[in-house]
Amino acid sequence: MASPTLPGPYMPRPPAVPEWLNTGDNGWQLAAATFVGLQSMPGLVVLYGSIVKKKWAVNSAFMALYAYASTLIVWVLVGFRMAFGHRLLPFWGKAGPALTEGFLVARASVPATAHYGKDGALLSPHTEPFYPEASMVLFQFELAAITLVLLAGSLLGRMNIKAWMAFTPLWLLFSYTVCAFSLWGGGFLYQWGVIDYSGGYVIHLSSGVAGFTAAYWVGPRLKIDRERFSPNNILLMIAGGGLLWLGWAGFNGGAPYAPNITASIAVLNTNVSAAASLLTWTCLDVIFFGKPSVIGAVQGMMTGLVCITPGAGLVHTWSAILMGICGGSLPWFTMMILHKRSELLQKVDDTLAVFHTHAVAGLLGGLLTGLLATPDLTAIHTHVPGTRGAFYGGGIGQVGKQLAGALFVVVWNVVATTVILLGVGLVIPLRMPDEQLKIGDDAAHGEEAYALWGDGERYDVTRHEAARGGGGAWGAAVVDETIDHRLAGMGARGVTIQL
Repeated sequence: MASPTLPGPYMPRPPAVPEWLNTGDNGWQLAAATFVGLQSMPGLVVLYGSIVKKKWAVNSAFMALYAYASTLIVWVLVGFRMAFGHRLLPFWGKAGPALTEGFLVARASVPATAHYGKDGALLSPHTEPFYPEASMVLFQFELAAITLVLLAGSLLGRMNIKAWMAFTPLWLLFSYTVCAFSLWGGGFLYQWGVIDYSGGYVIHLSSGVAGFTAAYWVGPRLKIDRERFSPNNILLMIAGGGLLWLGWAGFNGGAPYAPNITASIAVLNTNVSAAASLLTWTCLDVIFFGKPSVIGAVQGMMTGLVCITPGAGLVHTWSAILMGICGGSLPWFTMMILHKRSELLQKVDDTLAVFHTHAVAGLLGGLLTGLLATPDLTAIHTHVPGTRGAFYGGGIGQVGKQLAGALFVVVWNVVATTVILLGVGLVIPLRMPDEQLKIGDDAAHGEEAYALWGDGERYDVTRHEAARGGGGAWGAAVVDETIDHRLAGMGARGVTIQL
């Protein structure tokens, strides 16, 4: 008589693998979430810590680090279900925790995404991926976290860190969750057929507009910092940008909630658009300024990634090239040309130009998706029948929907960000005092990134000889003139975002 089969990894259905669980889907979703997490930690932490002046390296990196950590706690307490739970309002889900075993091991579900016809008949059921809710909570947390980290880029170099600590959870609850539910969680924009494949509006337009609004209320950096904000480590900046680029495979590849054909198209299109945009931005720098800028190349990469995001899995790859070229040229124009001619853009101190690289590029990508989204790919992704780009039978109406969706995101973020910051400002000063701004990290944290001299200025041999006790006329006289000139010529001039 045969002995009973013992539990093991090759049994037909182990206890930990229920009938509805697809282990491949679950594995990819967890990997995609990790990719997105690497964009923030360490991607943007490294990028922010290296693209700013040395005296702001610690503060800039910590703003990103704190936003990431605080978002996770708020997300599992109430945020996830406000964005992806049952409908409370047309633009908001019912708050609730995502903490219990019963909730997290059950099959993932986005209940409000069920689509009904005008007669009330069910046209398409709600989204139910083939993995547990815990995987969905994790993936969507990573997207929420990077939104706040991107927003921080507008405020580097002067925001009071205590005000930032109060601002981040409030903005997540009262701004991000509204846009996420409206466009992804089954809210009114989702049901209307506005397309946002993976966050061109929810993440990038939101972070760009909210960052610009916050920069207005917080106020500018010191005049000397606005005029010269040289990176302290361009090589690390490139490394952070590289993590951001490669991590975007999870950003757009995880959006379908399954490793299906739209995920494959999305990952390919993401890389193609980023490359096209980087090359376009670099060529424009060479044509107009005579030399390629490394910071410009990273910004071009960023705008290409942002521009493709609203339609990454929904367009042809030739369309991705076109979107990359547009993403590398229109934001370049708004940053390099329009910015210098606009009194408002000049007045608002958007430290890393997040408005141009994310708001402009995200809006552009959303509109191009309204033109270029193919019917077959869009039918796989959305539950709203008949949704497609204008060039494929969607008509100008789809572009109108894209514009209306963008308008809602812009208005909501301006109002919500303003109200939150004015409220926080009643309790905590939003901007650090000028005396602390002159010092930077040491004043804000009592720590510094490097035990080195310099914030991009030239090396002055006589001054540094004097500091070591060999100063005065005699000390200057004994320094060989040739060596003096060579050292001065080696001084770090740096490259700065000149807005």
